[in-house]
Amino acid sequence: MTEATELAERAGDRDPGVGLRAVAALRRLLEQLESVQVRSARDRGWSWQEIAAELGVSRQAVHKKHGRQ
Repeated sequence: MTEATELAERAGDRDPGVGLRAVAALRRLLEQLESVQVRSARDRGWSWQEIAAELGVSRQAVHKKHGRQ
């Protein structure tokens, strides 16, 4: 997780350009991680409702976002 740690540190940089680029990179990383974990849960037989509960969103939201992957 070195990359994530470095990005988290840069997100707090005094230079807004550095901080904003780090926030954008963290957002992309988070989306990738979420997709991997949702795919893993589905492969293990988890329902959309179970996944949604863990993510703190509605079943419809998680299905809409990840249902076609």
